[in-house]
Amino acid sequence: MRLFTLVTLLSAAPALAQTPAAGKPDRDYLVFVAAEAADRIALIRFGPGGARVERELTVGLLPTDPDGPHGLAVSPDGRELYLTTAHGQPFGHLWKYDAETGRVLGRVELGNFPATLQLTPDGGFAYVVNFNLHGDMVPSSVSVVATEQMLEVARIPTCTMPHGSRINPQGTMQYSACMMDDMLVEIDTRTLAVSRRFMLTKGQEHGEAGPFATAPQPSAPHAGHGAGASRTVTCSPTWAQPSADGSRVYVACNKANEILEIDAGSWTLTRRFPAGEGVYNLAVTRDGTLLLATNKRGQSVWIFDLAGGRDVARIATQRKVVHGLAISPDDRYAFVSVEGIGSQPGTVEIIDLAARARVASVDVGQMAGGIDFWKIEGPR
Repeated sequence: MRLFTLVTLLSAAPALAQTPAAGKPDRDYLVFVAAEAADRIALIRFGPGGARVERELTVGLLPTDPDGPHGLAVSPDGRELYLTTAHGQPFGHLWKYDAETGRVLGRVELGNFPATLQLTPDGGFAYVVNFNLHGDMVPSSVSVVATEQMLEVARIPTCTMPHGSRINPQGTMQYSACMMDDMLVEIDTRTLAVSRRFMLTKGQEHGEAGPFATAPQPSAPHAGHGAGASRTVTCSPTWAQPSADGSRVYVACNKANEILEIDAGSWTLTRRFPAGEGVYNLAVTRDGTLLLATNKRGQSVWIFDLAGGRDVARIATQRKVVHGLAISPDDRYAFVSVEGIGSQPGTVEIIDLAARARVASVDVGQMAGGIDFWKIEGPR
């Protein structure tokens, strides 16, 4: 069968959402979101007139089969958009687009079901977890891609079903969570090797230094995507989020409904936060004061005050299966992707972080997942 790339930039009918005056912005905020079941990326514009889909990008290799866009990241300079398509033949890909035009700039094949990704602060490398959702329950890996050449320079073995790839602000360490192994894994970006692990099983929390002596063995079904976990897995982590200064790492325990705080210096557990049902993705404000968490089973977003170590707001979402988070650079708004269920469209819901309330929403393609902030337009 002849393979081809279908990339179209389309005007979308404005799906306006009413915005209360208290949350009305004076500038335009632009966010990209991927719809996994529709093979589309939507550009959301949120401004004085409300929220709407500005345009859409159709992605993939085979128009007759779903490619499943999953992870999404904008380069630090805002020029490129990177996207993982998880459903490959058999492997998935990392794509590079021109953020302004939607033109394909490059593509590289990675592992089985590449999922979450993030770029280093200089934009030179992308770290992508190969989640391996549909493969055998065996340890997987993290792919490191040189973004200029779109070349995979390393594939680092880690653990079973790695998820939530995030890099500290210094660009020196990458973190991912191992859903099947109750483990947080740290990769040193200077050596391209695993530097430390942290075991997250309740009552057995401890750090370990150095690379794996032997590959970890899976111990439970995947709790975050529909199967129940065995007794040996208590956390089933889905996200690892460094703090604004890199001194802490926050881990979402999807099974235990709690968030663990790990001191990145001493590599010890310092705090434990009760969280919502099925806590899934995390994000921190740039000023370091707030931690946001989506609750995949709980149909809500919780906001935590990091100084006090407790939640200060619980915001219900309009639809179920809450997924990703992106926070505007000025810490004013949070953009939340919600997958929806059945025939429902996906949704991007917008939260005013000062008012701690939802102020707008807009429908996108089904199974809205990966989301990242692009830019702010308008006078300061």
